[in-house]
Amino acid sequence: MFNKKIILIIIFCFSLVSAYAAEKKNTTGTGGREDISHLKAKNSNFKKGNDAFKQAKKYDNKGKVDKAKKRFNDAIKFFILSNDESPNNLITLNYLGYSFKKVGDFAMAEIYYEQGLQIKPLHVGINEYLGELYIETNRIAKAKERLKVLESCNCEEFKKLKNLISKY
Repeated sequence: MFNKKIILIIIFCFSLVSAYAAEKKNTTGTGGREDISHLKAKNSNFKKGNDAFKQAKKYDNKGKVDKAKKRFNDAIKFFILSNDESPNNLITLNYLGYSFKKVGDFAMAEIYYEQGLQIKPLHVGINEYLGELYIETNRIAKAKERLKVLESCNCEEFKKLKNLISKY
C-alpha cells in the first residue's frame, strides 16, 4: 500500500516536470507559436492582408494616396482576422500598426505597435515605426526613447529614425 502511494507520487511529479518542460520548449519570440505556416497558406487572411499591404505600398510610393489608403484599409481587415486566428504574431502586429498609421489612425497604430513590443521589446522594425509615429504626432521625446532602443543595433532603422529626429 505504501509503495503504491510512493509510485503514484513519483509518476505525478514526472508528469508535472514533463508538462512544464514541454511548455517552456514551445515558447518563442512570436508569442509561443513556432509554426508560422498559416501565414503562407494560399487563402489565409494573412496572405490576403499581405497582398493588399504590398499593393498599398506600391500605390503609396507612386503618390496615389487614395488608392493606397483603400488598400491599407483592406489589409487592416484581413490582418485583424489573421490576428484573431493567430494572436500575437509579430509580423501581423507590425503590419497592423503600419497600416493603421498609413490611414491616419495613430491611436490604433500605437496600440498594435505597443502590443508587439510587449512580446519583443527590441524588435527593430516596430521600434522604428513607433518612433516615426511619435514624430508624426509631435512626441519627439518618445521618438528619442525608441532611438535609444535601436542604438545598439547600428542598423538602417536606427539611421533612418535618427535622421528623422534630427529634422525636428
